[in-house]
Amino acid sequence: MQLDSASRTSTSRAKGKKSRPKFKLGIPDLEHSKAAVLRSLGPEDSRRGYQHAIDEFVAWYCSEPRLAFNKTVVLRYRFSLEERGLASGTINVRMAAVRQLAFEAADSGLLSPELAAGIHRVKGFATGLSFRQLAYSG
Repeated sequence: MQLDSASRTSTSRAKGKKSRPKFKLGIPDLEHSKAAVLRSLGPEDSRRGYQHAIDEFVAWYCSEPRLAFNKTVVLRYRFSLEERGLASGTINVRMAAVRQLAFEAADSGLLSPELAAGIHRVKGFATGLSFRQLAYSG
């Protein structure tokens, strides 16, 4: 006996089956979360800046296989921004966009809240010094 898709859906719900958040997000998941971030912003300049930051992160994230969208991967991204010699303000804006991306992914059930919280703890810089400059000073 075959069930139509509506019957399968209601049967799955009846059994209490919930979809689990993902650890590795693909392009469709990231695009969905990016759209939610951009809808949440007011001024056009903010949307344009966040769109650029998220697009750059997605390109970096998808450039090689990743195990998960998590704190370690986002920290590696921040280090890559530093290695490029970007200003602390630029790094801070890009990290804020990535943190918002993780929040929206968790809010829509694509990413676990625990992973989003870990990503949220990855900060940019309050000073003009990079991590490497701070490590080697003094």
